[in-house]
Amino acid sequence: MLNISNNKVSEDIDLTSFKSGKEIFTREYHKGFKKFLFVFSIILLAVLFLPWTQNISSKGNVTTLKPNHRPQTLQSQIPGRIEQWFVQEGDFVKKGDTILRISEVKSEYFDERLAERTDDQLNAKSSSVEAYKNKVGALKNQRIALQQERILNLEQGKNKLLQAHLKVKSDSIDYEATKINASIAEIQYQRTLTLQEEGLKAVKDVEEKRSKLQEATAKLISQENKFLSAKNNVLNGKLSILTIKASYADKLAKTQSDLFTAQSDGFDTQAQVSKLETDLANYRKRNSLLFVTSPQDGYINRAIKSGIGETFKEGEQLVSIMPANYELAAEMYVRPIDLPLIHLGENVRVQFDGWPAIIFSGWPNVSYGTYGAKVVAIENFISINGMYRVLIKPDINDVEWPEAIRVGSGVKTIALLENVPIWFELWRQINSFPPNFYQPSKMSDPSKEKA
Repeated sequence: MLNISNNKVSEDIDLTSFKSGKEIFTREYHKGFKKFLFVFSIILLAVLFLPWTQNISSKGNVTTLKPNHRPQTLQSQIPGRIEQWFVQEGDFVKKGDTILRISEVKSEYFDERLAERTDDQLNAKSSSVEAYKNKVGALKNQRIALQQERILNLEQGKNKLLQAHLKVKSDSIDYEATKINASIAEIQYQRTLTLQEEGLKAVKDVEEKRSKLQEATAKLISQENKFLSAKNNVLNGKLSILTIKASYADKLAKTQSDLFTAQSDGFDTQAQVSKLETDLANYRKRNSLLFVTSPQDGYINRAIKSGIGETFKEGEQLVSIMPANYELAAEMYVRPIDLPLIHLGENVRVQFDGWPAIIFSGWPNVSYGTYGAKVVAIENFISINGMYRVLIKPDINDVEWPEAIRVGSGVKTIALLENVPIWFELWRQINSFPPNFYQPSKMSDPSKEKA
């Protein structure tokens, strides 16, 4: 019945006196709902005091714990041209297996016998070094011989000079004696001539004395000539000594010059030998670089340079390889404001892409499909995405990570922080406050855990 009139029937008629009125107006409709609300309020109030684990959620990727276990690309240290492939994508290779063979593209390395010819040049230069060493030794012996010969000739010259001095001394004595004899003969001749003029001596006696005077004068001249000749021999002896010194000084200087020249040529040849040894080692090493080999056991992921005859530069990527043996890890990125809350050894829950999971971020124990992990490294420098990178590894005390996951797949991580009541976490979230800053009482030492 429509209530379109301002006159109310209920004021004039008691509706509860009717049977239908009793059924309708005397029943308490919301009694059960009120009990439900009361019980729900009590439960909700109790839930607000339940513990809640604060956490930091982030996304990342599966990686490896060690850098040498991560996917890598192989490059060539020299430019070249692809000649032959020994593998195909997906093949398993062991360490040292040949992946492809390349050839030279630089004209100075086209000679296939370059290393052999360089070895021949090295042997020839090494023989030259030995020859120069022998020449240096011979010149040193020659210098020693000249020095000894110089000493002997100087001794001989000094002896001759001494003999000349003694001869001068002897001739000077004879010369003085001859001068005295000539003077006596002059006196006797004058006396005899005076006596002959007085008639006391005969002319014959005067002639005898004149003859003796001439003989004495001739001996005096002859002796003076011998004396001057002896003096001249002294000068010749001194000149001979000077000549010997000058001659041997010139010979020794020439020998010394030849010795230094031979040593210089030997050092220069030795430098050429060293350069040839370096070139030979480089050529042999370069020949070994014509075969690109696997640095470790792994699987060929992708041939970046394909085909035969394709050229490339040094350092250019040729093929991608994934190591066969590796330890899985995951990398997560946290905001700078959350970085002080992350510590080494802390627990992290991980969800992998492709693995179904039911997650209660505040109650990790009741979550399904997540796996345990621990923080092993925290990056000290911000990444290009504006966040800090954190490396985590599997928790050995938790469920093992799935074997089917591969490096590079996506992960979602939940870093577990401090336990707080739910009401506190709601209050924090409503006010946009960061999680509580704290220092864990016990943190595992990664080095001890690794040992």
